[in-house]
Amino acid sequence: MKKKKLLFVRFNLGLITGLITVSFITLGSGSANFFTISPAVAQRISPSDVWQLVYTQLPDMPKENLYKNKDTGKIAENNTLASRFIRYHIYVKGRYPIYRLDWKLTLADYLDANETIYEASYPGNDSLKQNPLEGDCTAIAKLTRKQRNSLVQVLVNIFNPPS
Repeated sequence: MKKKKLLFVRFNLGLITGLITVSFITLGSGSANFFTISPAVAQRISPSDVWQLVYTQLPDMPKENLYKNKDTGKIAENNTLASRFIRYHIYVKGRYPIYRLDWKLTLADYLDANETIYEASYPGNDSLKQNPLEGDCTAIAKLTRKQRNSLVQVLVNIFNPPS
């Protein structure tokens, strides 16, 4: 009988602890509520338009946009390194665009220091005559550490503007 009672108390204690944890996560704590969505999130720019802002803020960033479109045979000028980098980060890897660390992981992918980038799923593979992966990795590798850090900061600022 004591064993059943002890088991019942432990179960209830675990249940109460779990409910408190879920409540804390859901409601946040005091004024430091980390779990709300900021107004900036609702007003974010579309990922397909971000590449233009990147080149506005980083004019020295290589464009790597001399690849030809598979269908038209014309140069796909809007298919840039920045646009492919952003699409790879968000759509292929499913990483959040508001965190510096996630962008650093994506850079590490391009520098062959993290995860493998597969040609078949790389942005531009389906729309360009030549897969731009190798040229993009080379272009990212040629950036200095300062340029890479600037790229990360610009992307974070665009997707999550400082308030």
